[in-house]
Amino acid sequence: MAAEKSDQKFIPKWIAWETTQRCNLNCVHCRCSSDMDAAEGDFTTEEAFKLIDDICEVSTPVLVLSGGEPLLREDIWDIAEYGTRKGLRMCMATNGTLITDEVCARMKAADIKMVSLSLDGSTAEIHDNFRNCPGAFEGVVRAAEIMKRNGIKFLINSSFTKRNQHDIGDTFKLAKSLGATAWYMFMIVPTGRGEDIMSELISKEDYEEILEWHYKQERQEDDILMRPTCAPHYYRIVPQMAKAEGVDFQRRSLTFSTGGGKGCIAAQTICLIDCFGNLKPCSYFHSSVGNVKQVPFKDLWFNSRVFNELRDASLFKGKCGECEFVNVCGGCRARADAVYGDYLQEEPFCSYIPPRTRKRMERESAELASKS
Repeated sequence: MAAEKSDQKFIPKWIAWETTQRCNLNCVHCRCSSDMDAAEGDFTTEEAFKLIDDICEVSTPVLVLSGGEPLLREDIWDIAEYGTRKGLRMCMATNGTLITDEVCARMKAADIKMVSLSLDGSTAEIHDNFRNCPGAFEGVVRAAEIMKRNGIKFLINSSFTKRNQHDIGDTFKLAKSLGATAWYMFMIVPTGRGEDIMSELISKEDYEEILEWHYKQERQEDDILMRPTCAPHYYRIVPQMAKAEGVDFQRRSLTFSTGGGKGCIAAQTICLIDCFGNLKPCSYFHSSVGNVKQVPFKDLWFNSRVFNELRDASLFKGKCGECEFVNVCGGCRARADAVYGDYLQEEPFCSYIPPRTRKRMERESAELASKS
């Protein structure tokens, strides 16, 4: 079946599966409002195996065992080993606090290709405040040291709002010093508990400045791969700044990267399956397009109206629909959905004014002036 689908333009290359919503932390921005009382989900081990089988009918993507905290799920290693046997590149997203030498041994046995850790500040004061858990900083730093000692590759995800944006540079330096293979700078999408901190979202002006900093840092960085995440307008900023500098900047990539040199890839090469089987275009979309327990994954992936609309940039509205960078940026569709209630609307945290938009605004202003 995978061969039959190989000519499809859009196939899943990276899937996050929320194995549980339970978590031992209580982070301010959590997309699924996780805590220890959250839902465990209703996938049995056998149903998890079937889900992997169904995914393999479409492609053999990276499958990230996510959460909540996936290490709270007792059968997580059975699932990881099964996915590896089926040819998937199995990865794991953990907050790091439960990492031990024994866990690393299980990761090696299951052939986990990459582990992501969460680090949201360069000090315990900053990180623990973000994570709502004293000791979380010590836990993730300890996890990095244990994984490095055991030869487990890991990347570090760092999420930022106004409360910790001043610490971006120092957080990056710490991630690099800990031995991370890559550092992913996440710009918050207001879903889950993130809706409660809408006022803390980084302004569009600061957003632009931060992405420009990222470009300059990435240009000179040889030791660690850098990626801004949920920041699709970086794919506008890179060619703009490279052109201004007169350079041909070729960005590095991980072997399991979702790649494509494109910003928002929700429903194009990535998606999320929650712990009840609901399929979403990415980890930050509010609503699902169906349930993989009721409708085969391949049918939802290829035939969902929402997924197919997200793949058609000609449908995008506002500035995004008028932007010359729409096919490389696309704007964050989940952020548009969260802010406007319309995933086809313009990216709400982009300060760029496309030439077509500027001309339209000037024309509308002139027409208004002529009527007054």
